[in-house]
Amino acid sequence: MQRSKFLVGAVGGATAVVAVGGLGTYLLSGTESTTGLDDISTVTVDGHRALSGTVVAGRTQSKYHPLPWVGEKVTGVTCPTGLKAVAGATVTCTGRTTGGKAVTIPVSVVKATHTSVTWKFER
Repeated sequence: MQRSKFLVGAVGGATAVVAVGGLGTYLLSGTESTTGLDDISTVTVDGHRALSGTVVAGRTQSKYHPLPWVGEKVTGVTCPTGLKAVAGATVTCTGRTTGGKAVTIPVSVVKATHTSVTWKFER
């Protein structure tokens, strides 16, 4: 009986560790971001308020590889222009893997208001 309780406890503990690890991975590996449009982060693209390309590039690079088992590390991410604060707007950023391979990173606006932009990138 003691052995059975130990086994149930061990299996339950292992299951809890896996569940917490999975939740942590999910939360840290998200590709969606909401960024405020302030005097520093805002530029104009085609007459529209836009999130600066340097802000998009920096945030994308930092979130592209948040954990060793999620995504591939990229460096030198650049975006050719700012990301218009208009739902559906897109821009394609580029970067390089640690092996030197060029990577294209599609970025799109999910939601935009006068004060912020919610955007995401594809891995």
